[in-house]
Amino acid sequence: MAALHISQQGSVLTIALNRPEVRNAFNDEVIQELTHAFHALGQRTDVRAVVLAAVGPAFCAGADLNWMRRMADYTRAENVADAGALAAMLHAIYTCPQPTIARIQGDVYAGGVGLVAVCDMAVSIDSATYCLSEVKLGLIPATIGPYVMRAMGARAAHRYFLTAEKFDAAEAHRLGFVHAVVPAALLDAKVDELVQSVVSAGPAAVRACKGLLHEVAEQEINAALIARTVDAIADIRTSPEGREGVQSFLQKRKPHWLV
Repeated sequence: MAALHISQQGSVLTIALNRPEVRNAFNDEVIQELTHAFHALGQRTDVRAVVLAAVGPAFCAGADLNWMRRMADYTRAENVADAGALAAMLHAIYTCPQPTIARIQGDVYAGGVGLVAVCDMAVSIDSATYCLSEVKLGLIPATIGPYVMRAMGARAAHRYFLTAEKFDAAEAHRLGFVHAVVPAALLDAKVDELVQSVVSAGPAAVRACKGLLHEVAEQEINAALIARTVDAIADIRTSPEGREGVQSFLQKRKPHWLV
């Protein structure tokens, strides 16, 4: 069975973790496949949004136990290479040009929390449980750390990184880690609502906006950053898509990407 199930409907690509027998825990094979899948999206103009999903009762349980057993005997150099591959996967998802939405249909543990954090948006069922469990194993959430801290905030990260407490979907929502919490029966409808919002916007504008978000996040608001934002809006306003979007609004018609 393939580690990932990839399908496309219109301009929406769904990448689903497909290892329900191990609660979608990832290993080196999954890491390689996810990295390849998200790198391949860079030049695809036919894909406007990406949904990261999972098959089975759990979204992702973190690292696969068999993979962890192999890592237990790795040298430091081998551990550096292995962690580097995981970091590259997270960065590939985080920097995917298209908006990404995590569809969380079950529990999320350890590295799985990182998978949610690198997505732009996240929708969770109300019964999902979250846990950054690494310190209980004598480990730390290192490669996922920068992304999780950006997603939930440093103050919350101090608590949940250090205590390895479980927290529920309502708490994940309160922290801003997930954007919506719904009953399982409404999960797909809520994900689709976000998807439709994204694909109805200007495709070039969405890509440029995501790039801008990454560029200015956590940066000092100084003259250089302000100048960069001035350049960014000037560039998009004078682009063909920007001009079309403004004109369609003024003329009370749909822009060409919706016709």
